[in-house]
Amino acid sequence: MAEISANRLRFHVQQLPAPEPADPGRPVVVFLHGLVVDNLSSFYCPLAVPVARSGHEVVLYDLRGHGRSERPASGYDSRTAVRDLLALLDALGLAHRAVHLVGNSYGGTLAVHAALARPDLVAGLTLLEPPLSGAWVENMVDTLSAAALSLEDSAVPAELRSLRLRKAANLTAVADELLNRTTLIDDIAAGQPFTPADYARLHCPVLIVCGEHSELVPGALELAQYAERCGVEILPGLGHDVLKETSGALRKAVLAHLDEVADTDGRRTGALLP
Repeated sequence: MAEISANRLRFHVQQLPAPEPADPGRPVVVFLHGLVVDNLSSFYCPLAVPVARSGHEVVLYDLRGHGRSERPASGYDSRTAVRDLLALLDALGLAHRAVHLVGNSYGGTLAVHAALARPDLVAGLTLLEPPLSGAWVENMVDTLSAAALSLEDSAVPAELRSLRLRKAANLTAVADELLNRTTLIDDIAAGQPFTPADYARLHCPVLIVCGEHSELVPGALELAQYAERCGVEILPGLGHDVLKETSGALRKAVLAHLDEVADTDGRRTGALLP
């Protein structure tokens, strides 16, 4: 693990090398986690290690304000998140490499923003339960606002520490700081939903994985309707938390998609066809 300075901020980063001999033509796989109580660790065992063992270099990092990354008071909008990602890749010496973005929940939203901003860089997308609609933004803002009120001046973190539940205490404390001492809620509320025209500009291969009972399935199907190369895989019996509730089926789908992207032009290059 390392701390990397990028976009005038300190990020907590972990890199997993591909087994030797590595293929430098393969896209670097970058994982983007979800909001508030999530961090890079949620990807490690279910996906990051298997992806690295399959032959890809892997980058995981805690988003701005999350996990062990620096927590500034502002800058939680999608444009700044994309700038953070690009600056981090540059700091890691990977700015010249194609990347495949794997985003879970809100991380999937950020992955789409990054692909739209830098189609020359993003060779493929894997989106796990991505929230894509304007209705989701409204619901999430309401949920986060209610959580912020419940956490303000709360004794819960101290009580959890007294019970030696350190991990839960730390997650609760981070949530309190993000929701009550940063612009995160306002920045998300100001975000604009994607349009069919946005989806039509996605020319890289996209895989969306959703749970059968997830309310996000309609948004996934809308993206697939307009994007050039997008498939949707529905995992039976699951809701939003496909990353935690399944491993084998999800891992198989993600690895197959990565192979498909790497083989786009008939070689293991990760290059996109025009």
